[in-house]
Amino acid sequence: MVTALIVVVAILLFLMVVLIHEFGHFLFAKLNGVKVNEFSIGMGPKLFGFNGKETVYSFRLLPIGGYCAMEGEDAESDSPTAFGNKKVWQRLLIVAAGAIFNIILGLLFMFIIDVQEPVYTSTTIATFTEDAASEKSGLQVNDKIVKVNNYAVFCATDLSFALQTDPGNDGVMDITVVRDGKKVKLENITFDTFTDESSGRPVTQIDFKVYGLKRTFGRVFSQTFLDTVAMTRVVYKSLAMLLTGQAGFGDLAGPVGTASVIGQVAKMGFKESFAAGVNNILNIMALITVNLGVFNLLPLPALDGGRIIFLLIEAVRGKPINPKYEGWVHAAGLALLLLLMVAVTFNDILRLIRGG
Repeated sequence: MVTALIVVVAILLFLMVVLIHEFGHFLFAKLNGVKVNEFSIGMGPKLFGFNGKETVYSFRLLPIGGYCAMEGEDAESDSPTAFGNKKVWQRLLIVAAGAIFNIILGLLFMFIIDVQEPVYTSTTIATFTEDAASEKSGLQVNDKIVKVNNYAVFCATDLSFALQTDPGNDGVMDITVVRDGKKVKLENITFDTFTDESSGRPVTQIDFKVYGLKRTFGRVFSQTFLDTVAMTRVVYKSLAMLLTGQAGFGDLAGPVGTASVIGQVAKMGFKESFAAGVNNILNIMALITVNLGVFNLLPLPALDGGRIIFLLIEAVRGKPINPKYEGWVHAAGLALLLLLMVAVTFNDILRLIRGG
């Protein structure tokens, strides 16, 4: 019963992230005088809805997304309230607003988490474990880590991600540190590794602890910013790993997998305390909403980033590409995206059945 309740809450939270994204489009469309024909949460068959002054508000069956359908968005329209009849800068704002709202929501979630923390994790080494391999191979106490291989490190989130995504999977990496006020590149720093039972992959065993940073008024905001930027970089790096083969299709998760992960981290946190459970949920939700915002800015058809590319081309040419052709491109992109969503969701369900 508790598990089912957490899954329902997870789906509702995912839909909230979608709602924020689509509301960004909706709000800036209204501010720029564009008519919104339909505002939908969910995809597929319509469950219920109601009519506003000029917009139909819908709730649809599949909790895998949503949309803000604007007049003249993918077809020609003579209406002065049509999306296509607004200035390029206005349309750019409308298109980018969804992703921007997601990233702002991620900042808010991280602020709620960080403002509670009395101490923040630094990237400066305080102590090593006994017989630490990294110390034997060159790291020292008071080294401030600023780069792991080619991945820049600005906060503890960056450091943890960089150490755990070693492309060689052998625990050997190049680390740049600030030592005695100077940058020093240390080659072939070695960490012990162990095999993760669930994935079967080698995992770097971090064998040092870092100093804590006391919370101050200014540090709350700087830490919130750094953590959110780190999450954004994680999304881009993860996409690069998919393209280069470091990660595979099985590492992707759709709404079902996302709900499962939210449920898992929630249960782990609630075992400790109510506050820990809530913070775990906020942490994963911050990653999800930033992920959605960043993903939508990719220059791919049907995504906001793809539409931005067409708008930038229009700005350079001084005239738009034929809306009919642009519509075809986005329709093809949407079809491929929906196929990917179906495949990922099917994989999510299989993973749950197998206990993954």
